[in-house]
Amino acid sequence: MLKPQQNSFRNEQSLDGIWDFKIDSKNVGLKEKWNLGFSNNTSIAVPSSWNDLDPDLADYIGVSWYQTNFYISNLWDLKNIFLRFASVTYHSTIWINGNLLGTNEGGHLPFEFKIEDFVNKDNNKLVVRVENELSPLRVPPGNVDSGSLSIFMKNIPKTNYDFFPYAGIDRSVKLYSIPTDHITDVTVKTSLKKNVGLVKIDIQSNNNQSCLAYAVLESDSLKIKSEKIIPNSSLIFKIENPKLWSTSDPHLYKLKIYLEKNSKIVDSYDLNVGIRIIEIKKDKLYLNGEKIELKGFGRHEDSSVTGRGQNLPQTIKDHNLLKWIGANSYRTAHYPYSEEDLELADKNGFLIVDEIPAVGLFFDDDEKNIKTRLEICKKQIKELINRDKNHPSIIMWSIANEPFPPDLLNRMESGDNDSVNPISSNFLNSLIDDAKELDGTRPVTFAGIHGTPLEWFENVDVIMLNRYYGWYFDPLNLNEAIKKLSNELDDIHDKTMKPIIISEFGADTIPGFHSINQELYTEEYQLEYWKKYLEFSENKDYIVGLHAWVFADFRTTHSTMRIGGLNHKGAFTRDRKPKMSAHYLRSKWNK
Repeated sequence: MLKPQQNSFRNEQSLDGIWDFKIDSKNVGLKEKWNLGFSNNTSIAVPSSWNDLDPDLADYIGVSWYQTNFYISNLWDLKNIFLRFASVTYHSTIWINGNLLGTNEGGHLPFEFKIEDFVNKDNNKLVVRVENELSPLRVPPGNVDSGSLSIFMKNIPKTNYDFFPYAGIDRSVKLYSIPTDHITDVTVKTSLKKNVGLVKIDIQSNNNQSCLAYAVLESDSLKIKSEKIIPNSSLIFKIENPKLWSTSDPHLYKLKIYLEKNSKIVDSYDLNVGIRIIEIKKDKLYLNGEKIELKGFGRHEDSSVTGRGQNLPQTIKDHNLLKWIGANSYRTAHYPYSEEDLELADKNGFLIVDEIPAVGLFFDDDEKNIKTRLEICKKQIKELINRDKNHPSIIMWSIANEPFPPDLLNRMESGDNDSVNPISSNFLNSLIDDAKELDGTRPVTFAGIHGTPLEWFENVDVIMLNRYYGWYFDPLNLNEAIKKLSNELDDIHDKTMKPIIISEFGADTIPGFHSINQELYTEEYQLEYWKKYLEFSENKDYIVGLHAWVFADFRTTHSTMRIGGLNHKGAFTRDRKPKMSAHYLRSKWNK
């Protein structure tokens, strides 16, 4: 999961650009051997989602094919060459020069293939088949027949979640090479003891017999070189009075790791390191021993041009707008964001709740299907933590968003908190246990919907609640809505004594829609709604964070509940123009 980088021992080459593209609505490409190359194609940008680039493909859910040609530089040895996809949604099959490399299922996380046996230094043809059918046996699921969001909202296409199922090669594609003896993984964990910062580094390599590893940590006038160790073991830096990574001063140390063989350096890898600790004490959240409250949003990677495709200018703009509005955090709702997004968060001092794509989970079909989804989620949490474990900005792992209990509607209406089928509790507890075993340095959580069984929160460190009192419940009656919110959260806290984050709260708001009287969808109602929630939270010490839903309007499915196919709950419009509420949040959060 080490991100490719260019240095004296490693090479990388981007394959991003304009590729050939062809839809396969009748699914004949395999039979007609398009994997050997295809013609009568159009063009597409990589990375991007195909849905927003061509009006004819706006709602296309199915199979499409990509192809491009590439060369291997004469400066590269034809050894240890890899092809890495940062994300392809959802199922992909890859060929080089007609040879099958393999397949991958699931978007948002990287996968790669070793390719030196399939390439040459002449022209090479890369072909990728991408399929994004909706299925209840995928995560996130779609085409669910019972107990689902798709039935409640009547989504078209039939997703079990409230955002559009964009498809395609949606993040960068790279070739990279590494030396014969190389570093395979690095894990950095930081802690504090009084005035001493501890940086523990686990280094792994493919050659433990004849190699040694060491590291150099530097910042400003500080430069420390470690002792040499055998790979697959640990070293520790001790720094007196360290500069800590925080929201106000996100200081990053430079870490250089070297692999040595026969007293000669054969590989190196660079990382940014932020020294900080995140802790839960009773019902409070602490960063570096100081109480912290999260102020920010849920976000979506969403653009009217590139869809869910990586869009670096927009990523930069979003981070600048987050700083402008005074936010200090966000949740990667509802899937892992790009590695570049997290690198920006490290530099800007944002606190991130990092979430796998387990949105729309349900438990009212047979055990075999539930087990299939569980195995997918377990793979996702492992890959997420392996990819993101070294980012100081990541302060919490989220293993799901709004899993649906089998009797959700009854629970919503009655407030019932009785026990549920243990299969669902065991499912979530298994993911929580996995996250804690993979990384014991960060709290684990998930976002619960109205009606979530209280027993599901038994093993989380922080309770996250998505609450829409005043919108889906008691609309136009904000005083009653806040009273119900207060009663529910007090009850949950009294029974769990855990910190609570209101991880979603919001009201759809059409930009430019105004009214003197209280009226749904107006900018005035959204403003008053968010005022009530912020005022309410100020009087609840156990609330350690507010994430407004949502940072910016985004595309979702067609529905009678979604005007123009957009979720309009943003503080900003889809093209990042502020609504009235954005100015209010800025006035509150910048104090």
